[in-house]
Amino acid sequence: MKLLVTGATGKLGSKVVETLLKTVPANQLVVSVRNPEKAEGLRARGVEVRQGDFDHPETLDSAFAGIDRLLIISTDGDNETRINQHANAVAAAEHAEVKFIAYTSIANAKESENFLAPTHKVTEEAILKTGIPYSFLRNNWYMENEISSIKGVLAGAPWVTSAGNGKVGWALQEDYAEAAAVVLSGSGHKNTIYELSGKLLTQEEIATALGTVLGKEVPVKQVDDATYADIMKDAGVPEFLIPFLVDIQKSIRAGSLAVESNDFEKLLGRPATLVSEGLTQIVKGIS
Repeated sequence: MKLLVTGATGKLGSKVVETLLKTVPANQLVVSVRNPEKAEGLRARGVEVRQGDFDHPETLDSAFAGIDRLLIISTDGDNETRINQHANAVAAAEHAEVKFIAYTSIANAKESENFLAPTHKVTEEAILKTGIPYSFLRNNWYMENEISSIKGVLAGAPWVTSAGNGKVGWALQEDYAEAAAVVLSGSGHKNTIYELSGKLLTQEEIATALGTVLGKEVPVKQVDDATYADIMKDAGVPEFLIPFLVDIQKSIRAGSLAVESNDFEKLLGRPATLVSEGLTQIVKGIS
């Protein structure tokens, strides 16, 4: 049985690989990475490293050859770029006749109005068309996505948001990685969809949790989108990233991440890590 993880040197992918190595023999694990030299540490531990670039389909055909179970970790970039990259990966999986595809998607992908959802909806549909057994891992939101806000609070700034009362199911990347590892290496996940979400919280609630961790009050500054953009610009956020950050706030405000689920418990035998524990880990990592 050969298992393959794409994007294995990325933040999520590297955590998935480390989790798998706790239970799967290294010689059963293969990683597909754009730059194999970045995975030399894995090669030294007995993991097979293959070059695979989602922008170059010919590399994926060879990367996926002989693979039984495949985890496609969604790429970064604009929706059009990602849709094309994912289409290349799905086509290569079909050519290689893999037996199972797990894919990291987004909350409620099929119906979501989230600006990131089109990529995931199209990719899920492409996987379904292959007829290959699948599992869609619909990840809600990484707690690590809030590191810049946490750093701002540590520097004395308020928690700034234009997300209103929108709720988010924050969880640590480690939790999402563990869930992906369970699905990729385990049985009983054929043709499944997992909505992976922590406890739903508002911006005020996560700021309160952060305040408890820090032992101080964390004020929340609710602003409109234009003001939020100005504040991000003044904070030194690169200009090209600001529309993306504003769209995130809009999507949260519209409720696109307010998807409650106990699927973490189904897969891990426990709920997602408590927000207070996750924030404590992140704060320790920053300081």
